[in-house]
Amino acid sequence: MTKTFSAMLARINESVAVKMTMLFGSIWCVYAFFLFSLVPVLVPAWQNTLLYISNCIQLVALPALMVGNAVLSRGADRRAAEDHQALLEILSDVREELADLKEKTADLAQPQNLAISDQMFVTMDTKPDAPQE
Repeated sequence: MTKTFSAMLARINESVAVKMTMLFGSIWCVYAFFLFSLVPVLVPAWQNTLLYISNCIQLVALPALMVGNAVLSRGADRRAAEDHQALLEILSDVREELADLKEKTADLAQPQNLAISDQMFVTMDTKPDAPQE
């Protein structure tokens, strides 16, 4: 019972952290904080209160952003590990195919004697003829 409760609580906490990370990472949050920063210009008497509120926002936002980034990076790390495993399997398949291809084409590199007629043989050699003396 406690494991399921703690797992559910962990999922909720991670979900809240990710949502806060997405919220604080949005352009709308930038606009809101920009407008928030202009309030002391319009109402100078509220400056101390707004400073307190901005400090509270920073104290909450910083840990939430750290947790949200950690959760998001775990997912990225998991996907990277899966991609790495898939690429290793593809590499293994390519190596097998290459070995098979080398085996099938190994005899093509050997010199071959071809009979053109009953009385003449031609040797197909990839090396240039040595100068005759």
